[in-house]
Amino acid sequence: MTMTTTGDISPRTAGYFSKELLKRAQPLLIVSRLGQAKPLPKNAGKVMKFRGYLHLPNQPKPLTEGVTPAASKPTFRDLEVSIAQYGDYVELTDVLADTHEDPLIPEFSDILGEQSGIMLERVTIGVLQAGTNVHFSGETGGVIATSRAGVNQPLTLALQRRVMRGLKRQLAMPLTSVVNASPNFGTSPIAPSYLAVCHTDCEADIREMPGFVPVEKYGSYKPLDGEIGSVEGVRYCCTTVLDPWLDAGAAPAAGKPVESNEGACADVYPVLFFGKNAFGNIPLARSKNGASPITPMVMNPGQPRGGDPLGQRGTIGWKAYHAAIILYDFYMARAEVAVSKV
Repeated sequence: MTMTTTGDISPRTAGYFSKELLKRAQPLLIVSRLGQAKPLPKNAGKVMKFRGYLHLPNQPKPLTEGVTPAASKPTFRDLEVSIAQYGDYVELTDVLADTHEDPLIPEFSDILGEQSGIMLERVTIGVLQAGTNVHFSGETGGVIATSRAGVNQPLTLALQRRVMRGLKRQLAMPLTSVVNASPNFGTSPIAPSYLAVCHTDCEADIREMPGFVPVEKYGSYKPLDGEIGSVEGVRYCCTTVLDPWLDAGAAPAAGKPVESNEGACADVYPVLFFGKNAFGNIPLARSKNGASPITPMVMNPGQPRGGDPLGQRGTIGWKAYHAAIILYDFYMARAEVAVSKV
């Protein structure tokens, strides 16, 4: 794996650092793998344009013998999104590098890799949670919840069916591929299915849903990172990155205790459901073959430089360009649910 590097490390060390950083980062990207990965070429500006063609009219069009019918005109819409830069670093001193018993580059690249994966995943999730296709799981006094403040029940099969009915009515198609869990932006095929991503706290409730099939019974299906099983064609993946809104729901129903940070109102968890082409991810490609956009930045201590004439300090860090955009709001949905207390 070849990457653009900056700093005073050797190519061998740079390659090792890049490999270790991405090894830790990539498996954390669950949500990001479900969108269109469309890298923005280097030196091509900061804006990516997505063009989508709308459905042609499909009402029956009778033909008259010898008469050429009027042609249908495709219509399209363009969506633009600008990439932004993210990153962080840790500092080390010459004394630490000279006296610490552990190798610092592997240690620090490990935690920085984890951080980079989580940070970029949070960028994507933050965009997707602004979607307007929302369902709520809750009931107070016989009234079905219509907002987050009314959520006090866990995810149910009935709620999943309501979500899926809406997606299919809008012609959301099943996913047939996901972005590879690797530094490249290729895709891997999967069996046609809809994907849902939720917090790991939701796992017990999902396993209690009628018709749940755990991954160990998939047969020829290969589970995705974090996948726990499926229910009626919806495959569920869990991650700790999809944070709940603490105490944002309603008071728990009698006899149905749910998790609550303060004990009075339910914590509300988002469950994101995806069909094909619901959203896009835009990294900045670092080379013509679409290599990873994460750039390691290393400055070893012991090298005099501006502001540090004795070479007492060094840094290990990373930076990356990233953006996400909702392409079709009606091809994805968010269910807001409570979690049963265990």
